[in-house]
Amino acid sequence: MRPALMVPKRHLWIALALTVIAAPVKAETIQVTIDKLVFSPATVEAKVGDTIEWVNKDMFAHTATVMGGWEVMIPPKKSASLTLKAAGAVDYFCRFHPNMKGHIAVAP
Repeated sequence: MRPALMVPKRHLWIALALTVIAAPVKAETIQVTIDKLVFSPATVEAKVGDTIEWVNKDMFAHTATVMGGWEVMIPPKKSASLTLKAAGAVDYFCRFHPNMKGHIAVAP
């Protein structure tokens, strides 16, 4: 007969595997730099819950605007951010400088 505190090794491995599977995924902050009227990187891959932070190095304001969706105002020499709430791909642009374009692919 085993003592009450002895746990078969098989159960420890199962518990360990479940812990690894159930561990929450940490959200990331992904930086996009704005410099000389360019989003860099222009294409970003992210996950739901991640935050995109735009860092504006230019002397004038920009936006990150999704037509029919969201808009983030980024003041000159400042940063602004948005936490991604839904999966999917979005193209964005600067409302003040429409030639500035970016793309975010958001995985679940």
